[in-house]
Amino acid sequence: MTPVYLSTDPQADELLAHDRFALMVGMLLDQQVTMESAFAGPQKLFERLEEFTPAAVAALDPDALLAAFQEKPAVHRYPGSMATRVQALAQTLVDDYDGIAENLWTAPAKDGSEPTGRDVLKRLKALPGFGDQKSKIFVALLGKQFDLTAEGWREASGAFGPDDAFLSIADVRDEDSLFRVRENKKAMKAAAKAARDAKKG
Repeated sequence: MTPVYLSTDPQADELLAHDRFALMVGMLLDQQVTMESAFAGPQKLFERLEEFTPAAVAALDPDALLAAFQEKPAVHRYPGSMATRVQALAQTLVDDYDGIAENLWTAPAKDGSEPTGRDVLKRLKALPGFGDQKSKIFVALLGKQFDLTAEGWREASGAFGPDDAFLSIADVRDEDSLFRVRENKKAMKAAAKAARDAKKG
């Protein structure tokens, strides 16, 4: 298994490298916290729950899942809403993908053909908590680091697809690339703020 550097914690990264449900949960949690914190979250849940699979999480008492999120150090700065989203994600994987996360990008299309990047993107966008940008980033992450071979996955990833994008977690492989992604994100936020301020002016 190719090592990953998504949470910067070796144990958490090892889980992400071999557990696709953990990887999806990390992507889901990547909101209003640092990328590293988000992708460290699945390891915390893995340690705190008796079983960390889509079926087990879907069947869990919501209060028990919330308690696991709230236990210090907390899984996320918004434990209530994120616990609800993670459970909804798990239930969707159970209902639509036989409780196997990777079926989302490997299951055949309706006509029986191999799923394309566009198919994978569409499936991701139908998941709880996965908007357009998050879905594109996840397609890029799968393609760049997890051997996704779906035709057109780079195109489906939009701006996050090129190898030299350095715009998202999909491009983080070491400390240097993490720094480059952080700097690009800061620049994009600054540019967006400047544009908003210009409109107000």
